[in-house]
Amino acid sequence: MSRPVLVTGASGFIGTAVARRLQAAGYHVRVFARPTSRRDNLDDLDADIVTGDLRDRDSLSRALAGCRGLFHVAADYRLWAPQPRELYANNVDGTRNVLSAAAACGIHRIVYTSSVATLGLHADSTPADEDTPTSIEAMIGHYKRSKYLAEQGAREVAAACGLDLITVHPSAPVGPRDIKPTPTGRIILNAVRARMPAYVDTGLNIVHVDDVAHGHVLAWEHGAAGRHYILGGENMSLQAILATVAECAGTRPPRLRLRHGLVLPVARAAEAWARISGRAPLVTVDGVRLARQRMYFSHARATAELGYAPRPARAALADAVAWFRQRYS
Repeated sequence: MSRPVLVTGASGFIGTAVARRLQAAGYHVRVFARPTSRRDNLDDLDADIVTGDLRDRDSLSRALAGCRGLFHVAADYRLWAPQPRELYANNVDGTRNVLSAAAACGIHRIVYTSSVATLGLHADSTPADEDTPTSIEAMIGHYKRSKYLAEQGAREVAAACGLDLITVHPSAPVGPRDIKPTPTGRIILNAVRARMPAYVDTGLNIVHVDDVAHGHVLAWEHGAAGRHYILGGENMSLQAILATVAECAGTRPPRLRLRHGLVLPVARAAEAWARISGRAPLVTVDGVRLARQRMYFSHARATAELGYAPRPARAALADAVAWFRQRYS
């Protein structure tokens, strides 16, 4: 049997899709999961499972021993956290730890899953790319700042250890196995349940999670060391996304558009209640602030250099609707 590749975060939404795509392509897959992680997405995955934590270097060394490559997909993807330092510990420190452990184990080719959240945006909403300038000051909220700093840390470790680091930037993936669900998945689920009476004027780049996974494999096989690749799909307004979801689900789309200024007090109240109740808020201040910008991106580089070709956004949304309806019916 060939030496395995390790996938961190394989119990999560993108990570399990990456592990499955690698397995379908004939790779020997090993996955790394925390003891407290849900195992729904691992139940039918034919892979070696190593339990540990990104903050535990010994567990990382055990997981990486004998591997020929690393897909570091694990991330703390929360737009609100009662203890924001957890985001930095998991995303920044965890990334440095796993890349350093990989280097110590003799692993040099690594695909690192960043996010379009670390990239710059254009004020006129034209699609941004991998070279659109930005800065830490432009990062809204602890999640974006932690991912930005994690990406910086990954580059620093790669330079110090001579790693072949390829960085991929998924946009807003949707599709099956979104068990938490993600913030985008929660929007779709609420729309399927007809719990989205209104919307704000914003936009996202929608991509099927399985296309993102394929992009990871293409990056491993064809990506240039030090290169960054956006793994995106189709740019859509939130109104268009919700209309497509309603069409797929056989429900009515929301008609009422709210101004961002009206939603902000609701988000502040929701966060205040979350601190008391211990339950994550349905709407967050950072989420409202992010919604003031249209998160539109171009995946032209990944198409030209990797052969990346995502399916239409409607197909991705239809798969997400079908999965949520099956799971929550």
